[in-house]
Amino acid sequence: MTVPGITGAVVAVTGAAGGIGAATCTALRAAGAVVQAWDLVAGDGIDALDVTDRDAVARAWVAAERRHGPIDVLVSAAGVMSDDWDRCLAVNATGVRNLLDAAIPAMTGRRRGSVVVVSSNAAATPRAAMPAYAASKAAATSYARSVGIDAAAAGVRVNIVSPGSTDTPMLGGMLHDDAARAAVLTGDPGRFRLGIPLGRIAAPEDIAATILFLASDAAKHMVLHDLRVDGGATLDQ
Repeated sequence: MTVPGITGAVVAVTGAAGGIGAATCTALRAAGAVVQAWDLVAGDGIDALDVTDRDAVARAWVAAERRHGPIDVLVSAAGVMSDDWDRCLAVNATGVRNLLDAAIPAMTGRRRGSVVVVSSNAAATPRAAMPAYAASKAAATSYARSVGIDAAAAGVRVNIVSPGSTDTPMLGGMLHDDAARAAVLTGDPGRFRLGIPLGRIAAPEDIAATILFLASDAAKHMVLHDLRVDGGATLDQ
């Protein structure tokens, strides 16, 4: 499969060991990209990287470019879902800041590049019992769009993908039975949460396909865009 802007490109992906990150790596490789995969713990084809460590991120970026050549695309997919404020902010917000602060200067210096930040529809829609997660994702979205303004002037595109409920290990840890999964589809009035009009929970591959689109030349005139992929769960608000 040939995808302009992806085939032959060097792409860095965080959160590559599972869920959306793993599906994205698979889609990128199928499109002919050279993938630098990072996750907290090293694995098959994955290098270890703690995105909360700013110095480690900077070093990893330089090492990856020495190994593969200039990184054309960054996909920031590392994330946690927790009620721990410090942990959520450290990974979901500061981790994004650290990655973009390494990527943007390198890309703007070359006057080309694309960044896709995986946020959440919770960034813009209040979620009962999820304040830390929602706040961290809102911070990530706002930071990405704000630094993306200056980056755009140098020909670098920064965009956001905001998934809803996706069938990943992160969601699986919250949904312990069929009744819990059904409740995601039908909604929960007691928590002021809508269901999913499309009637299905997203697969990681659904989100990966959207990331691939935004990173590719098919979206070459899209920048600062927040693309929700949630089956209508937030009524596109």
